[in-house]
Amino acid sequence: MTKKDSLPPAPPIDAVLEAALYTTDLDAAEAFYGGVLELEEVVRVDGRHIFYRVGATILLIFNPEATKVPTDNPRLPVPAHGATGKGHLCFAATREQMAAWADRLTAAGHPIEADFEWPNGARSIYFRDPAGNSLEMAEPRLWS
Repeated sequence: MTKKDSLPPAPPIDAVLEAALYTTDLDAAEAFYGGVLELEEVVRVDGRHIFYRVGATILLIFNPEATKVPTDNPRLPVPAHGATGKGHLCFAATREQMAAWADRLTAAGHPIEADFEWPNGARSIYFRDPAGNSLEMAEPRLWS
C-alpha cells in the first residue's frame, strides 16, 4: 500500500485560478503586460506586485524581494513566498492570433525565439518578457 492509497479521495481541481511570474522591474512589466499584451490590470501595489486578468485566470507579477517579507496585515495572512530566476507561462491562442501576436511582439522589440509545430500538429511560439521569463502562445489542442 502506498501513501497515496491511504489518503482520502481527492476532489477535482477544475482550473488554475492564478499563476505567478517574478520581476524586480514592475514598470517594465507594466509596459509589457499592460502595454504590449494589453492585459487588463486588476491591481498594482508599487514595489510589490501587479495583477492582470487573463480570461478566467489572474496573472500575478511579483517583485520577489517584496514577497519574501511576511505581511503584517491580520486580515490577509498570506505567507511569505516568492521565487528567483526565470519562469514560464503559456497563453492559449489560435494560429491566426499567433501570427498577429508574432508581428506585434516583434514590432515592440520582443522577438519570437521559436515558432514550431509539436508532434500532434499544435503550433507554439516562444518569446520573453522584459525580466527574461519564457512566454509561450500555443494552440489549446497541444494538450488535447
